[in-house]
Amino acid sequence: MRILITNDDGVFAEGIQALAQEIKEIAETYIVAPDHEQSATGHAITMHRPLLAEKVIYHHLPDLSPWKVNGTPADCVKLAVEALLPHKPDLVISGINRGANLGTDVLYSGTVSAAIEAVILGIPAIAVSLAEYHHPQYEFAAQFTARLAQQFMARKQEGEILLNVNVPGCPAEEITGVAINRLGVRQYKDPFEERTDPRGRTYYWLAGEIVELEGEDDTDVAAIRERKISITPIQHDLTHYLMIEKVRAWLSDLEERI
Repeated sequence: MRILITNDDGVFAEGIQALAQEIKEIAETYIVAPDHEQSATGHAITMHRPLLAEKVIYHHLPDLSPWKVNGTPADCVKLAVEALLPHKPDLVISGINRGANLGTDVLYSGTVSAAIEAVILGIPAIAVSLAEYHHPQYEFAAQFTARLAQQFMARKQEGEILLNVNVPGCPAEEITGVAINRLGVRQYKDPFEERTDPRGRTYYWLAGEIVELEGEDDTDVAAIRERKISITPIQHDLTHYLMIEKVRAWLSDLEERI
């Protein structure tokens, strides 16, 4: 089994190194990740400047040869699969992200977008995040992800299969289970702070307080609140299938005039 690891926190982030430590025990492991943090870059790809890829060293993991890339997480997966790796990987794992990727935040997430790029290229993927930002401990999340990867590939998953995984940031013994669920909804209250720079100019800093709009218990947001590992199958097809016939009916008069 060949596994490509990437992330959006950067090639030297603790999360990706903890994940690599576990994955290398179960699979032929490749690492291609951004050269610096690329959080909330979404699915951006680089088109108007060259991409540079350079080998780096993990001193405590000398048997691995990670690549750092001056691009986005999606760039890293695309470049790895189409140019850098000797073989197409069987699975792509993106993470372990520092902080959760829950609900509608997946649309902004570089971590999830890297996994989506893998699916676009016909490779199943797992995006994994730790729901703790200030004092993350990645060991359990890495071990769980390695076990999940083995289960995932044992079922010969191919193509458009993507699991978004969020692991609670509490100690492993406090985790209450695993929940398979849907994405919740998250929004942010007062997202911009207005500030003044030393020259007296006004600028805005993106911040905001999370507002969880979902009160139901079958969402990823609820699972993390209950200290459960959340696993949500997601897809990149954004088509609203239930609306196709309704929109067709709305526009029938317009179509007749064309």
